[in-house]
Amino acid sequence: MAQDKLPFYEIPPEPETTSSGNVLARMTQGLGYRYYWATKDLREEDLDYRPSNAAASAYETLEHLYGLSDMIRNTALSQPSKRPVETLPEGYENLRKATLLLLEEASQAFLNQTPAEIERLQLIIARGEKNYTFPIWNLINGPLSDALYHTGQVVSFRRTTGNPIHPGVNVFMGKTKE
Repeated sequence: MAQDKLPFYEIPPEPETTSSGNVLARMTQGLGYRYYWATKDLREEDLDYRPSNAAASAYETLEHLYGLSDMIRNTALSQPSKRPVETLPEGYENLRKATLLLLEEASQAFLNQTPAEIERLQLIIARGEKNYTFPIWNLINGPLSDALYHTGQVVSFRRTTGNPIHPGVNVFMGKTKE
């Protein structure tokens, strides 16, 4: 799949109804759109950039975003998320593609779920032999919000390295002017 054929080039049309499942799907789609454009056409110097020696590089931030996206998808599918993440896709393009596909799978899983189905979902973190279970609310203030935050960091990092995102990106409308 070519990079331009990846999901979230634009946000899909809105669902016909407002429900908890559709709201979570839309939040995930908004994240996917932001991530798509924040990570499109990153150069080696963009990926290597770190604001200080103690800070994560942009590439390390992308790896963290992969883990957050994995947790979002796993929650949508009622599956535990192993921590730390056992394997990461190798290389920028594979990491970007895999992250976008996780977000697409999550948004599709959330779409049209009833309030009762959403209420039964839990965020499950598997560390070693132990599972830690949290209500769906923790998905919103945890991985979803954290992923939006870190996606914004990537946007800032690439601006600093002289490679700003496409000027036609409109996160409000979910479309990009060419």
